[in-house]
Amino acid sequence: MLQLAEIFYSIQGEGTWSGTPAVFVRLAGCNLACTFCDTDYALKSLASVDEVARLVGACGGDCPMVILTGGEPLAQAETPALIEALRRDGRRVHIESNGTIYTELPADVWLCVSPKERVDPRMAARADEVKLIVDERIPEEHLALFAEKATILLQPEGNKPANIERALTYAKSHPRRFRLSLQTHKMIGVR
Repeated sequence: MLQLAEIFYSIQGEGTWSGTPAVFVRLAGCNLACTFCDTDYALKSLASVDEVARLVGACGGDCPMVILTGGEPLAQAETPALIEALRRDGRRVHIESNGTIYTELPADVWLCVSPKERVDPRMAARADEVKLIVDERIPEEHLALFAEKATILLQPEGNKPANIERALTYAKSHPRRFRLSLQTHKMIGVR
């Protein structure tokens, strides 16, 4: 059984795929306890892999993009089975992870790693994009882990003006590797 916080249909508000319609499957629980976390990932219900796949279709119809998020979606043992069920259903699976739990993923699964305390080097190497949370500083200690091919997004915590300015200045100083990523869903008032 999967531990769920919520399933909802919206748009991806952050990163490379910003603006793309997506069904979000927020799995409950996290293996970290970040002080700035803005996510309610408390357990709301339990569901089987097949039930979650059915709920994705009921919620988002034929929307091809499904984002597994949390908490930490890779902390649950049944997440790989959910990924396979969604792929069999013709969905394009994206995962938003803190990168601490190594999990072998199919090549067509998009992996966004947002490092907090630590990162498994294998997950860093696998990342399609990296989202660094800018909160009073640029977390440069994580940069050496990520291959040059990974896009590194600087995301100002809470869209706070000082954090936006810090991220923008850093991105402009390093234009070949960094991009600014604002939480557009919060700016337009959607989940």
